[in-house]
Amino acid sequence: MAFFAFFGAMMIAGVVGYVSERTGFTHNGVLASIIIAVGGSVLFFMVRVMFGISFGPPGVDAIISAVGALILVPTHYRK
Repeated sequence: MAFFAFFGAMMIAGVVGYVSERTGFTHNGVLASIIIAVGGSVLFFMVRVMFGISFGPPGVDAIISAVGALILVPTHYRK
């Protein structure tokens, strides 16, 4: 059952990355935004499994972690 939660979280993160780029929330490019969002979701999913830290269901965790990654990662490398 955990594999379904993992792949569902990846799909939700990909959709969040795509929507954030299309709505103008980010300006990284569609593929880069999807990769950033999925990476943030994978990282938080592993933290959830290892330490039990969670905001709720895996879908909510995926949305929060994807948005957090989209906010943190691009602004970290801007000058």
